[in-house]
Order: sequence, then C-alpha cells, then structure tokens
Amino acid sequence: MISKENEIVKVSFDFAMQIVSYCEILEKNKRFVVANQLLKSGTSIGANVREAQNAESITDFLHKMKIAAKEVEETEYWLLICDNAENYPPIADLLPTLNSIKKILAKIISSTKKKINESVNQ
Repeated sequence: MISKENEIVKVSFDFAMQIVSYCEILEKNKRFVVANQLLKSGTSIGANVREAQNAESITDFLHKMKIAAKEVEETEYWLLICDNAENYPPIADLLPTLNSIKKILAKIISSTKKKINESVNQ
C-alpha cells in the first residue's frame, strides 16, 4: 500500500497493479511476448515516478518524469496492440487510466520546466 499523499505516485502505482493483473491474464492465454513487454513498460511508469521523488536535483526530477512519460507512450502502444489484436482479452479501462497519467505527467513536466527556467532567469 502506498503511504505517500502524492497523486501521481498513487495513480501510477494503482495502474501498475492493474497492468500486473492484465498481464497475468495474457500469460494464461499464452500471449507471453506481449505480456512481458507490457509488464515492463506499464510498471516502469510508477517505478520512475517513485524514483523521481528522491531525485538529486530538480533537473534529475525532470529527467525521471520524462522517462516515465516515455514509458506511458510505450505502454499505450502495447495496449493498442492488445485492443486491436484478435482473441486478446479486453483491456477494460486501462487506456483511459493511462491517458489520465499522461496528462498528470505532462503538467508536472511543464511546471517543472517553468520552475527551472524561472530559476535560470533570476
């Protein structure tokens, strides 16, 4: 259970747990390659968000959040494959949840860039 009161930490962890459950279904259906790729990218989002919480600097924080955003894109790719492939289990609400994470990360990245620019211009 996540104890931090940080929205992106909570949402990305909850999403990772949903991905783990979905990938278990994929593996039961012998979709091992896609399950492995989706499991890596889908759980990496939250791992990078958590790592960013202990960043060494604001630029390190920004870098880790950008990596999380890249993992969102890869996860979206694998989910779209699952959604469009024949005989794959339905992805339920994984894409809408992922889109929410994408929006939160975009806002965090944008506001962090603004803070960096403000500190450089002082």
